[in-house]
Amino acid sequence: MAFDYDDANIFARILRGEIPCDKVAENDHALAFRDIRPQAPVHLLVIPKGRYVSLDDFATNASDAEIVAFTRLCAQICASEGVGLAEGNGGFRAVANAGPHGVQEVPHYHLHIMGGRVMGPMLARQG
Repeated sequence: MAFDYDDANIFARILRGEIPCDKVAENDHALAFRDIRPQAPVHLLVIPKGRYVSLDDFATNASDAEIVAFTRLCAQICASEGVGLAEGNGGFRAVANAGPHGVQEVPHYHLHIMGGRVMGPMLARQG
């Protein structure tokens, strides 16, 4: 089951300025802001400004400029928020949920950057 892009999703509305966000950084192709329900001391969302539903959609259909700008914004906020390894910090977790099995809630590609503490195992072992 593929998601269709929904122009009424919350991230599209944030990009249009209809809903405020706690912006951390922005460039021509991406926006980074604080998660409203943080799961770690540092919990940011990075979203492309284009209409992409998931990581695979973005990686397949975004321009090289969009992909580079998104990735560089991720590095910039990791450094500025004190979690980037390049600056000698403790690290972070980057998570992108996709589709029903990935429990994606918003049909707009977004990357969670979480850090500021040891994050623990990603998934509990089952069976």
